[in-house]
Amino acid sequence: MKILRDEDLDERGLMAVAIDAVETAFRARAANRLISPPRHHVSFPDRGDLVFTVGGIFGDKPLAGFRVYDTFDGVEHTQIVAVWSADDARLKGIVFGSRLGNLRTGAIGGLAIRHLSAPDARVAGIIGSGAQARTQLAAAAAVRNLEHARVYSRDEKNCAAFASEMQFVLGLEVEAVGSVSKAVDDADIVICATTSQTPVLHVRNLKAGAHVNTVGPKTLHGYELGLDVADAAAVIATDSPEQARAYASPFFLAGSASDGRLADLADIVAGKAAGRGSSDEITLFCSVGLAGTEVVVASAILDSLCVSG
Repeated sequence: MKILRDEDLDERGLMAVAIDAVETAFRARAANRLISPPRHHVSFPDRGDLVFTVGGIFGDKPLAGFRVYDTFDGVEHTQIVAVWSADDARLKGIVFGSRLGNLRTGAIGGLAIRHLSAPDARVAGIIGSGAQARTQLAAAAAVRNLEHARVYSRDEKNCAAFASEMQFVLGLEVEAVGSVSKAVDDADIVICATTSQTPVLHVRNLKAGAHVNTVGPKTLHGYELGLDVADAAAVIATDSPEQARAYASPFFLAGSASDGRLADLADIVAGKAAGRGSSDEITLFCSVGLAGTEVVVASAILDSLCVSG
């Protein structure tokens, strides 16, 4: 059994490993070989929750495992992912820390970009400058030959730090700009990774043919994306329609003109549902978190680091 922590997951090549792992998981999902029930909350009154996502994959090399994280008040939070080999009951490893979750979410975004954005996409626009924005951009750069990226966030200091860091990490020109419109103007790929509870991105900001990735739950209580973006999108996909319907507050498209149009990314990846149809179509991906993918990604990283180590 191997134990990994955040500092063990800093290798740049791990994003490509993670994207290939989630592609395997999504193809398994389309073939009904992925175990991925909605997440489960265990509440501790006046303190917070432990949140569990349990899942795995079956087939030639079956995997099982879980991820757990807390919402307790306090400075320190812990995430744990445990992976078993389901055919021989061997505990393959445990991963501590938040980086695996960020890698997994970024990789799912990268998979959406691989299958929904224009193949010749060269420019990325990012709204937000946190950890999720970083891994989403890294994933976009892993699946598309990007030439330039622009980033905007309300915190100018964080925005500048993001641009400097990601330019160094990715070897890509990354520019900090002063508005949403400047960030996404002429962008082939738009990454919306904010905590805003009101829309910050509208269809008027987008070029024809743009692909939009969003991160995290979007409910009727608050969402960062204008409904006009969904209305204009030829394809609206998510990683887990079940999870989108499982939140206490309805998904942000409920009752809108786009209600009922949510496609499963797994079906698009497997060719069971239509993806982008032309170069001028707008496409939208709403990531809500697909259970079981943490286990598949953790297993692939454990295998990769064992080989490289």
